Amino acid sequence: MTEEKVQTEDAAVGDDSLIGGARTLLEDGQTLLSAEIAFQKARAGFVFGRAKGVLALAGLALALLFFALMALVMGLLLALAPLIGPWGALAVVFLGLLALTGLSVLGVIRRIGAITRALSGKDGPA
Repeated sequence: MTEEKVQTEDAAVGDDSLIGGARTLLEDGQTLLSAEIAFQKARAGFVFGRAKGVLALAGLALALLFFALMALVMGLLLALAPLIGPWGALAVVFLGLLALTGLSVLGVIRRIGAITRALSGKDGPA
């Protein structure tokens, strides 16, 4: 009879530790899930924060390209400008705006590359 009582107590202790282990495992899983959600939110925030700068530089590049084309048109219309000659004035304005457009495009490319490297884990600490 005492042997049966000991076996019953051992079985109850085994069940409690199994249930406790399952509860701990469930809590760890919930903690892991909430940490993963927080990480993905932070990652999305990083991308959206960087996307603003990329879009601003892309907009600047498009605006400067538009102004370069307008300078070409205006330079052709005002070809009789007396300062450095009609074609000289046209070339200076057009090439200057085109150079600024190129710098803006390079800035966009660099920022996109930085975002890609950071998301792929190839970038060092920020």
